[in-house]
Amino acid sequence: MLDWNPALYRRYEDERTRPAQELLARVPLAEAARVVDLGCGPGNSTELLAHRFPKAQVTGTDNSEAMLVSARERLPAARFELSDIATWAPRETEAPDLIYANASLQWVPDHETLIPRLFDALAPGGVLAVQMPDNRQEPTHRLMRAVAAEAPWAEPIGDADKLRTLLLPLGGYYDLLAARAAHVDVWHTIYQHPMANAAAIVEWVRGTGLKPFVDRLPPDLQASYLAEYERRVDEAYPVRTDGKRLLAFPRMFIVAHKKKDA
Repeated sequence: MLDWNPALYRRYEDERTRPAQELLARVPLAEAARVVDLGCGPGNSTELLAHRFPKAQVTGTDNSEAMLVSARERLPAARFELSDIATWAPRETEAPDLIYANASLQWVPDHETLIPRLFDALAPGGVLAVQMPDNRQEPTHRLMRAVAAEAPWAEPIGDADKLRTLLLPLGGYYDLLAARAAHVDVWHTIYQHPMANAAAIVEWVRGTGLKPFVDRLPPDLQASYLAEYERRVDEAYPVRTDGKRLLAFPRMFIVAHKKKDA
């Protein structure tokens, strides 16, 4: 997959940052010495962490050099590292008090192994806080796969079902953590974002979920794929009384507090 586009991602930064704020609001820590933002993107979520924990050593990680450049420009005092969440681990002497992953773990496979491993990496009394889009069955994402399954796009895109990690049910994440945690808080929120038109919805998802589909296509097929996808999005999202489209965006949240004597 080609590198991420920070400018495209930031076009809807307020909407993307809202769930990050709501996740952080439920983190039950008065203070923290070490905080890690896994999949920090352009630093919008890292900025929230730096403000919440001004005395902490805040580290953002991402597998995109472009995102890290943007994050460093935004927060020159924070530490940012190139890293793959699938293999990330803290330094031996730097167990974090908070591991925070906002809209990043949905790109990482094997959650049955990943989630307990991240939780175990916390310092005693630490917190794992995770937010993931849960929109695979929304029209935006069903239509991505439907168009990708048709000619002439199907061959270069391949198996569309493998382009994003299948999430567990919310209760599955609770079960992964409940036996080892002091407390686990899980919840589900469906945001409703007013969007100007179908093109705006396509622009939103081009910055994230649509990217793996488009990246696999040559330029001529990218244009035709996006045109057909936008046509179907236009049909799927009716015009509201104010002329806008309402984009439903489900997200799941997990906050697990480690025992202090762990």
